[in-house]
Amino acid sequence: MDKSKRIEFIVSNLEKVTTLADIGTDHGYVPLLALRNELCEKAIACDINKEPLAKGKLNAILEGIDDKIEFRLGNGFEPLNINEVEEVVIAGMGGNLIRDIIQKDLNKVASCNYLVLIPAQNPEVLREYLYKNDFEIIKEDLCFDEGIYYELFKVRKAEGQATELDSIYYEISPMLLRSKHPLMKEYIDYKIDEYNRILGFITDDSESAIKRKAEVSEKIEIISRMKKYL
Repeated sequence: MDKSKRIEFIVSNLEKVTTLADIGTDHGYVPLLALRNELCEKAIACDINKEPLAKGKLNAILEGIDDKIEFRLGNGFEPLNINEVEEVVIAGMGGNLIRDIIQKDLNKVASCNYLVLIPAQNPEVLREYLYKNDFEIIKEDLCFDEGIYYELFKVRKAEGQATELDSIYYEISPMLLRSKHPLMKEYIDYKIDEYNRILGFITDDSESAIKRKAEVSEKIEIISRMKKYL
């Protein structure tokens, strides 16, 4: 089975449960590896497209564990029932889409013990949603694979957990800062480079452009100070 560093990173952050679901499973690598590592007794792999599910089924057969994994066609949580699974993985899509998938089926989300979320883009959008909408953030983690940083959120729905942070902390994880995650210095350098690239694209002198330049410059200054504490 083809395993990327990102897939192994996701599986290393899973809890041991009876039933695991993977939404947007693609070729089924996460549930297959979780089963191989005995992190679940049964897995449900969900995807909106038939082709990746067919490839996932073939991979399960080749691994000899097709009796322990079920493949379901559908969007988001739709193929799952309330209280059917203890842990759900959502990876390989943007933070906006993951947010929308969660928001659409909050009853099913609340019935899970853990959500493990790994946005491919816009992690700040997802982090802001989680903090403001009664999610307990159990853990955050960070991985660098093939030139891309992946942020991971292990969370669960918990009423009364809503918190509002300063906007910069939706972009730079306060949990990863406090824990002095070994990749944070490099990640902050990456973010500074991204902000400087944005500044380079702002070439006009309109009022909105000047305001935008000031906002981005302030972000660079703030996160540069953060790096000194790592």
